[in-house]
Amino acid sequence: MKKQHVFAVSGVKNSGKTTLIERLIPLFAAENLSVSVIKHDGHDFVPDVPDTDSYRLRNAGAQGVAVFSGRRMMIIRQCGEISERELMRAFPDSDVIILEGFKYSEYPKIEAVRRDVSDGPVCDPAHLLGIVTDYEPEELSKEYRHIPVYGQKETERLAEFFLKDYFLRQR
Repeated sequence: MKKQHVFAVSGVKNSGKTTLIERLIPLFAAENLSVSVIKHDGHDFVPDVPDTDSYRLRNAGAQGVAVFSGRRMMIIRQCGEISERELMRAFPDSDVIILEGFKYSEYPKIEAVRRDVSDGPVCDPAHLLGIVTDYEPEELSKEYRHIPVYGQKETERLAEFFLKDYFLRQR
């Protein structure tokens, strides 16, 4: 099995996690890295779009529905507790797996912090690789000042950190 690079993009609701991941994916892809994302949803999300066949079949009582074409697949399945580790096995060919959420986990992570939604970082500084924020470094509380800070528009600099430092350390 190939070595996969796993990290989380964490932060409070509306902190910019998805936007940050959206910006990182093409930068990794440009380096011929395949990327998969596992998003944690603390609520019981609706897994399908109303009025599609799979939605109708699931609502009819099917425990699982799979839809596939020549190049894609989607599996919707009712299940008990499942972990992100189990989901990672669904992406054996991915070079990079980005976990969205997981702010209280021990995964290495980048925390997205936006001034208008948060007073500062909430993740354990011991697990932070960096903070993407509109705060100035000196505005962060003392326990976070040793962590690299990236501006919200510095996605390329953050990707460079992963590509030229972090991923190489994981080999």
